[in-house]
Order: sequence, then C-alpha cells, then structure tokens
Amino acid sequence: MKTIKNIKMLSALSLAIGLASCSSNSEDNKNVVDNNIIRFSVEHPAAVTRATDTSFEQGDKVGIFLTDQNKVIELAGNYVTNVPLTYQGSAWNTPKPLYWNEGTYDVYAYYPYIPSITSVTDQPFSVATDQNTGQGFENSDLLWTAKKGIAASSGTVNLQFSHRLSRIQLQLAKSDDYEGELPDEAEIYIHNTVVDGTLDYNVGMVTCERHASPKTIKARSLGNHYYAAIVIPQRLNNRVPLVEVVSHGVSYLYESRFLFKPGVQHNVQLVLSNNPDRVKIEIGGEIVDWN
Repeated sequence: MKTIKNIKMLSALSLAIGLASCSSNSEDNKNVVDNNIIRFSVEHPAAVTRATDTSFEQGDKVGIFLTDQNKVIELAGNYVTNVPLTYQGSAWNTPKPLYWNEGTYDVYAYYPYIPSITSVTDQPFSVATDQNTGQGFENSDLLWTAKKGIAASSGTVNLQFSHRLSRIQLQLAKSDDYEGELPDEAEIYIHNTVVDGTLDYNVGMVTCERHASPKTIKARSLGNHYYAAIVIPQRLNNRVPLVEVVSHGVSYLYESRFLFKPGVQHNVQLVLSNNPDRVKIEIGGEIVDWN
C-alpha cells in the first residue's frame, strides 16, 4: 500500500509539473501571437483627436493594402488587399486580426472605404453634387497615405493621411453699396466642374475624367458666411459661369477661369453688390493639406 501511495503521489506531482509547463508554453505562445498582430494608428490631415466635420468619427472606415516591399498593388494577391480598418472610438480595428510575417512591407491606405474596387490604377471616384446635406461633403474628401519598408519590429503603423482633391472655401462679403446685412441662408453653387475622376492607389493620384460632362456642386455652409466644396483637381481653361450665390430669389453669378490644384484649399472672397451683375471675386491664399 505504501508503494502504491508513493506512486500516486509521484504521478500527481508529474501531472502538476506537466500542467504548469503547458500553461507557461500557452502563455508564451499567446504573447508571441499578440505581438505579431499588425496594429494601426490613423491621423487625419486636421491632426485632431475629437470628432468634428474635419476629422474621423466613430464608424469611419479606411481601406488597407499591404504588399511586399517595392511591389506595386495588384487587384488581388497582395499580402493584404483592401481590408477595412474601422474607427471604434478609441482604436482602429480590422474585422479579423492581421498578422505580420517575416519580411518587409509597404502599407497603403485611403479614405473613404470602397468595398468593391475594380482597378488599382484607375478606380472610379466621384464627389457629391450636394455637399450641404448628409455625408456628401465628408465622403467627397478623398484621403490617401503610404508607409514604405515596414516590418513587424517597427511597432504600430502610423497612417498620416493627406488630401488628394481640391477644396474651395468661399467667404461672402459686401461692397460699399450693398444695403442691409449679408444673407445667413444663402446657397452657393460651383458650376461647370467635372465631379468624376479615377484614383491610382499606388501613388494616390486622382485624374479628372476629361470626357465626363461638367456638373454643378452645391457647397456646404460652414456658418458665419463661409462655404466650402470639394472638387476633383482640374483646370477650367475657358471663362465660364463658376460661382453662383442665390439669396432671397436673387442670383449673383461670377464667371472665371480656374485651376483646382490637388491637396490645396483655394480661399475666395465673394464681394456682393446691390447690382447682381456687379459681383466681384477676390482670390486669396492657398493652403496645402488644409485642416
């Protein structure tokens, strides 16, 4: 009986040691797996952390591509292809964890997310014609970034986005002969601009669809007589009706040539007169990667 008892005690001790060993290995394996997860931090060009009209909000999605270093993005077969990265209040997460492998990678990202892409060099993208309601303005603001030569040991991948389209910001002002106060509920339209383009994910370049018919964009009201619209980069070589202010049934129309530059905010002041035919426009400075 004593021998049997000693055998039982030895077996129990061996089992305990074995369990402890398994537990330790399991924890070590878990740490290895967790450390191998690809983690992202995302920064809007406005470089702010709180949700505003010019920053990311909960539920926003960016698209992610990972390729082997110095390899171009393909429609399929990349290490990671167009996976959505969603802002969930305090962190950006993919539907399932992505894991590093050995090697070095290039990371590409864009916003807003397009679930089904048809090309990596000529992906169609359009700005909204009504940017004063819903998400028309925010979803028109195409952002892009790339990080090259990233490995697992590099830690969190920081994605610093930049604007790829053009923004025109307009301020209403009144001339000396303008009577009364400026309208608070004016509507501003940007005429004769093409709203369709194509995006090359490899370089973040947007090309205007030259054969598309020009359309009209309703600008977003920002308050205090300021308005803004996102426009596909393009050049208006001919003098055309460009900006229209509509207030209390009166239309102020300004004709001009214009060059909408990529990644640039064009500041414009519209000087209203009592005579709608005498509206003036003053082109202000340009801001690269506006807030």
